[in-house]
Amino acid sequence: MDFTHLHVHTEYSLLDGSNKIKELIARVKELGMDSVAITDHGVVQAFPDANHAVSPDEDFKIIYGCEAYLVDDLQDLVVNSRNQSLEDAYVVFDLETTGFSTVANKIIEIGAVKVVNGKITDKFSTFVNPEVPIPYRIEELTSINDNMVLDAPTIEEILPKFLEFSEGCVMVAHNASFDMGFIEANCKRQGIEKEFTIVDTVALARVLMPQLNRFKLDTVAKALKVSLENHHRAVDDAGCTAEIFVKFIEMLQQRDITTLDGVNELGRTSVDKIRKSPSHHAILLATNDLGRINLYRLVSCSHLKYYNRRPLIPKSEFVRHREGLLLGSACEAGELYQAVLNHRSDQEIARLVNFYDYLEIQPIGNNAFMLRSDKTDVETIEDLQEINRKIVKLGEQFNKMVVATCDVHFLDPEDEVYRRIIMAGKGFPDADNQAPLYLRTTEEMLEEFKYLGREKAYEVVVTNTRKINSMIEKIAPVRPDKCPPVIADSDKTLRQICYEKAHSIYGENLPSQVEERLEHELKSIIGNGYAVMYIIAQKLVWKSNDDGYLVGSRGSVGSSLAATMAGITEVNPLPPHYYCAECHYSEFDSDEVKKYRGMSGCDMPDKVCPVCGAQLKKEGHDIPFETFLGFNGDKEPDIDLNFSGDYQPVVHAYTEEIFGKGHTFRAGTIGTLAEKTAYGYVLKYFEERGQTKRSCEIERLSQGCVGVRRTTGQHPGGIIVLPHGEEIYSFTPVQHPANDTHTSIITTHFDYHSIDHNLLKLDILGHDDPTMIKRLEELTGFSAKQIPLNEEKVLSLFKNTSALGITPDDLTDCELGCLGVPEFGTDFAMQMLKETKPKCFSDLARIAGLSHGTDVWLNNTQELIKSGKCDLQSAICTRDDIMTYLIGMGLESGTAFKIMENVRKGKVAGHKCDKWDDWKAVMLEHGVPEWYIWSCERIQYMFPKAHAVAYLMAAIRLMWFKVYHPAIFYAVYFTVRGADIDYEAAVGGVRVAKQHLRDNEKIPKDERTAKDDDALVSLQLENEMLQRGCEFLPIELGRSYASKYVVEDGKVRLPFTAIRGLGDAAAAALEQATMHGQEYISVEELQQASGVAQSVFDKLRAVGALGSLPETSQVDLFSMI
Repeated sequence: MDFTHLHVHTEYSLLDGSNKIKELIARVKELGMDSVAITDHGVVQAFPDANHAVSPDEDFKIIYGCEAYLVDDLQDLVVNSRNQSLEDAYVVFDLETTGFSTVANKIIEIGAVKVVNGKITDKFSTFVNPEVPIPYRIEELTSINDNMVLDAPTIEEILPKFLEFSEGCVMVAHNASFDMGFIEANCKRQGIEKEFTIVDTVALARVLMPQLNRFKLDTVAKALKVSLENHHRAVDDAGCTAEIFVKFIEMLQQRDITTLDGVNELGRTSVDKIRKSPSHHAILLATNDLGRINLYRLVSCSHLKYYNRRPLIPKSEFVRHREGLLLGSACEAGELYQAVLNHRSDQEIARLVNFYDYLEIQPIGNNAFMLRSDKTDVETIEDLQEINRKIVKLGEQFNKMVVATCDVHFLDPEDEVYRRIIMAGKGFPDADNQAPLYLRTTEEMLEEFKYLGREKAYEVVVTNTRKINSMIEKIAPVRPDKCPPVIADSDKTLRQICYEKAHSIYGENLPSQVEERLEHELKSIIGNGYAVMYIIAQKLVWKSNDDGYLVGSRGSVGSSLAATMAGITEVNPLPPHYYCAECHYSEFDSDEVKKYRGMSGCDMPDKVCPVCGAQLKKEGHDIPFETFLGFNGDKEPDIDLNFSGDYQPVVHAYTEEIFGKGHTFRAGTIGTLAEKTAYGYVLKYFEERGQTKRSCEIERLSQGCVGVRRTTGQHPGGIIVLPHGEEIYSFTPVQHPANDTHTSIITTHFDYHSIDHNLLKLDILGHDDPTMIKRLEELTGFSAKQIPLNEEKVLSLFKNTSALGITPDDLTDCELGCLGVPEFGTDFAMQMLKETKPKCFSDLARIAGLSHGTDVWLNNTQELIKSGKCDLQSAICTRDDIMTYLIGMGLESGTAFKIMENVRKGKVAGHKCDKWDDWKAVMLEHGVPEWYIWSCERIQYMFPKAHAVAYLMAAIRLMWFKVYHPAIFYAVYFTVRGADIDYEAAVGGVRVAKQHLRDNEKIPKDERTAKDDDALVSLQLENEMLQRGCEFLPIELGRSYASKYVVEDGKVRLPFTAIRGLGDAAAAALEQATMHGQEYISVEELQQASGVAQSVFDKLRAVGALGSLPETSQVDLFSMI
C-alpha cells in the first residue's frame, strides 16, 4: 500500500504554495497513489480546480480540507477561577529567565507586587542564582549579568518565600503561561503541590483594549499612560503590570463586573478576544458532504466574523460544526507540537491531545530552522526526533492515530526557489532558508521516519494515513445541480408581458415572423427553466427606466425577441422591417425589405404607411436567437446589463429587495500573480542579492510563480442569487472582498465561474453611457429614445468633421468627429473606420464588433480587406457571422453553432479544440473559402452582434447631442468621463489648447505613461470644443461646483477638480463653503470655513480663482489714515 498525503498546499495558499493543481494530481498519480488531500492555509478556493482535474468515474479521490488558524477560546480568561472578588488579594509578578524552556532554562529574577482592593500594598523582589552562566543575549536584554546573581539565593530557597508572599492570592502576569510555566515546573521539581488561580493581563487586554494590534507590555503601558522604566527587569515589569491590572479592575467595574467568574463570562462573549488571540495551525478534513458544508460554514465565519490578518476559527465554532470533519494537529505551528516543544504540563498536553482526532508528525527537515534559533532548547537533530517520538507516544497513550505528513508546498526539491522568491517579495528575512517541503514518495517517507523503528515508521506513514483515507468518502466540492431562484408564475408573466408588448407594436394579429419567432423563443426559454432570468432582468430594467435611467444590454441577450418584448433590451433581433405605430401595418417580405437582410432596419429608406399615411418605423437588426441560447437550449444564457454607474447601487439594493436579505451575494473573484508581477518578484530577488540573471532565466522562474493566489475581489457587477430554501454553504463559503473587514459587501469565496452552473449570476454593471444620456436628457429636455439611428449629420461624424463645423487641421489631423464617443473615439477604432469606410448603421455595427474582438481585426480582417480577399460585409466581424454564414453554406445548424462557440472563445486559435480538423474538412467540403477558415483560426475572442448594436445605439445617441447641443455635451462629458483636464489649456483658448495638444503628441511612444494618454484624450476634447466656438469659464467662487461642469450662457464653467492635484474631498468642501450664498471677507475666513489645507489655496491662488479676496481679515490701520 502507498502513503496518502494528508497535508498539501497549492497555489491558493496565500503567496505560500506553488503547486499547480493539475500538475500536483498528475504527479501523485505517477507515484501510484490513489488520493491526495488539499489543505491550503485558511481557504478552500482550490477545490473547484481539483474537482475538475479528476473525472467523476476515475478511481482517484481528492480529500478536501483546510489548514485552519485555530484559536483556543475554550480556555477561560481566568484559569481555575473560584469566583474571587476583584477586591481580593492579587500578586502581580514577572520573571526573568535564562531562556524560554521550563526544562532547560532557569529563573534569574522575580519581581512581584501585591494588589488588594484595587491598591498596591506590598512588593517582593529578588535575584535568583541560576547556577549556570547567563547567556549573552539575556544579559543584553535584561542587563542582568553573572556577577549580579552570584551571591543570590537559589530557586530552592526563593520559591517557598515567594509562595509564602503569594499565599491566598490570585496570580497575575503579562503572558502568564510563560511565567506560571516556570513557577509550576519548579514547584513540581521541589515536590510542592499547589493549585493557582491565574489571570493573564495579555488576555484581559485583548478584551478590554481591542483597538490595539499588539499586546506587548510596553504597548499596553503606553496606551494606558503607565510608566515603564527598565523594561525586561522583573521588578519594573511587575510594577508596570500591577498598575495596568489596577486600571483593568477599574474598567471591569465600569462594566459591572466584580468577580473573576464575571471576567470569564465577558471573555466567552468577546469576539474581539478571539480576533486578537494567538492562533495555531490545525488540519480539517471533510469526511462526507455534511462535513464539506460544515467546513464551508467554518471558512465563512473565519472570514466574516473572526478575520484579523488571517481567517481565524475559534474552537467553540469548530465544536458546533464538528460533524463530518476530522481534526489533525498539523505542523510545528500547531498547538500540540508547541506544547511538547515548550514542555507544557502533562495536564495541558492531555487536554490538547484529546481535542484532536489524529496527531501529526513531519520530516525533521521541516523543523530544522529551530536549530538556527535561540528561542527554543532544540539544539540537535536528535532533539527534533525526540519531539516526534513524544507525539507518537502520546498517540499510543491516548489511543490517537499518529500520521506522518510532508506539509507539501512545492513538487520537487528544486522548486523551493519559487517559494523562496515569493516569500522574499513578502519581506520574510529567512526566505533563503527554505525547508524541504516537497512531495515525497512512500519510500522517502519510510526512510525519513526509520528512527521510529521499522514497524512504527510503516504505521505512521502507510497504515494510519490509509486509515484516515478510508474514513473519508469521495465527494464533490461543488453541487452538480442547477438551483435557479423561483419567482411565482414567471412563465406566465413572461409570456403575458411579451405578447402584450408585441401586440402594442404590431397589432392584434401579429405578423407570422413575430409570432413564430416569439413562440419559438418562449418555448425554449420556458422549457429550459430560464423564464425566471427574464423576469428578474425585466424587473431591474423597468425599475431603472421608471427612475429615469436607460439600460444598455450587453452580450447576446439582444439576440432574443422575448428580451426585446419584455423590455430588457432595446435591440430588436428580427430581420429588418417596417411597421406603423398608428394602424399596425407591417412589411417584412417585400422585395424592397429583403434587400436589407443581414443588415439593420435603420439602413432602409424612410417610407410612409400605404394604409394610413403615417411615417413608418424602421426596426430589426437580423440577429439569430440561437446565438443566445443555442439550437436546443443547451447554451447557458447570460443576461448582462449596463446600468448607469450612478444608479448601480440602487439596482444592487433592489435585487436584495426582490429576493430577500441573505439571498444575494456579490460574485467573488480571485487575484493571482500575473506574469508581469511575477517577473518583478524574480528580478527584485536577484537585484537585492547583487546577482545578474539572463532574461530567459528570469522568465523561466517567473512562470513558476505565475498563478499563485494573491488576493480576492469582486466582479464589478455580478450578483449571485441563492434560492429560498437553500443554504449558501451548500454551494460555497462566503467572505468580504480582499478580506476588507470594514465593508458590508459579502462575496462568494469561490471564484464565481466555479458555481455559475449552480446559481444564477446577474451581471448588473455600472457604465458611463447611461449616466451621460440621463444628464443630457435632463439638461436638454429631449428624450434619447426619440433620436433616429440614421440621422445624416450624426452618421457623417464617422466619415469626417464637417457636421461639427471644423476641419481635421483644427484637430491636429484628426479626420473624424468621433472624439469623446464611447467605442469609436479611440485611435484604434478611428483608424478602422478610415480603412473600412462604413456606409450605414449595419456597417458601423460590424466595426463595433471588430473593435471589441481580440485578433479579429489586427493580423486578421485588416489584412484580408487590404489584400482584397473580402470586404467589410463578408468578413467575420461578430460571432453571429460565423454561424449564419456556415448555415448558409449548407452546414448542419448544430455544427455551425459549435464551430462559432469554439472560435469565439479562442479555443481554435489556442489549439484547444479537438474537433477542429474534422470541422475544417466539413467546411471545405461545403465550399467555405480557405481565407475564412484562416480567419477563424486567429480569433481569440469575439463580440456578439447584439452587443455591438447596443453599443452603437448608445454611441449614436451621444453623438446626436454632440452635434446639436455642443456645450451641454462637453459639460456632461467632462463631468462623467474627463478626469484629467488641462486647466491652462481650457482657459487659455484655442491657441494654448492646440499647443498643449501638439506637445503631448510629441512625447515618444516609449516614454509615454498612462497619465500622458489620459491627458491626451482630455486635450483632444478640450481643443475640439474650443475649435467649435464653445468656451470654458474659469473657476469662480460661488459659481464653480466640486466636480460638475455646468453651462452658463452657452459656456462651460470649470469645477474645482479641474485643477490638477486638487482632490475630491477638498473640492466638495469648497463647494459646500461657497455655493450656498456665503460671503467671505478674506481667504483666511474661507479657509477656516472650508477646512481645506493651505496647499489647496495655493493652487486656487495660482489659477486666479481667489480673485481680489484679501488674504486676511485683519484691518490695515495705515490704509484708513
